[in-house]
Amino acid sequence: MLRTLKDLFDSFTAPVADPLASEHSLQLATAVLLVEVMRADPVIGDDERAAAMRALREKFALADDEVERLIELATTAAAEAYDYQRFTGQLNRVFDAGRKLRVIELMWQVAYADGHLHAREAHVMKKVADLLYIPHADYIHAKLAARDASSSRGVLPLNPNTLVERLP
Repeated sequence: MLRTLKDLFDSFTAPVADPLASEHSLQLATAVLLVEVMRADPVIGDDERAAAMRALREKFALADDEVERLIELATTAAAEAYDYQRFTGQLNRVFDAGRKLRVIELMWQVAYADGHLHAREAHVMKKVADLLYIPHADYIHAKLAARDASSSRGVLPLNPNTLVERLP
């Protein structure tokens, strides 16, 4: 296990010459952030998992089996990670502002996939947006767009005792 953790850490810190390996690292970093939003909600539902898979499929043009494997790897990496810095740092080095904002938009879609925003999801979102240097106005615009899209699908909150925000 120690070797696995070291290999994972090295994959984020070492310069990568292989473009496919670099692309895989970016996919994994993005997937970890999406998984972290899912894990922040005490009840991980099928809607959130489906939203994360849809987001990865859209962002990286992956097949279903590739998305499944990426979610598995991201879940393991997220469980073993002690901070978001290594993942956001990697995205900051490669992605421009527009691509980083797109990651935030996808994260909001996952957060609102079940029709509500839990306090821990909001905390993860704010922390990641700050680490990606997303301007606050863009952060709020992405949040409102995801919330509105969620409410237009008619998704209702499941547990009112754990909600930060209810949809209209």
